[in-house]
Amino acid sequence: MMDGFDIEAIDEVIHGRIRLGVMAYLVGAGEADFGEIRGRLQTTDGNLSVHLRKLEDAGYIEIAKSFVGRKPLTRIRLTEGGRGAYSGWLETISRLVDQGPGR
Repeated sequence: MMDGFDIEAIDEVIHGRIRLGVMAYLVGAGEADFGEIRGRLQTTDGNLSVHLRKLEDAGYIEIAKSFVGRKPLTRIRLTEGGRGAYSGWLETISRLVDQGPGR
């Protein structure tokens, strides 16, 4: 486009509310367990699992499953690619806001 306002530049993998919440949380935390993220985002196990899979498939997070005693533990970690993608998402949103109507 002539004016640089390109809505197609938004990373759809990150842009969904739950996925954006996961990314924003992990940028600060670096790593967190499943229950911690679920609680912070106030979502269900199933809903969070679907969104985590999408982020994992994109290479934005890594998921490690283990056991503490007999209790399963799922840890989620932001990858370098994920950190870069999140920074790119922020830049794109900022650019869109700055180039909106009347700017």
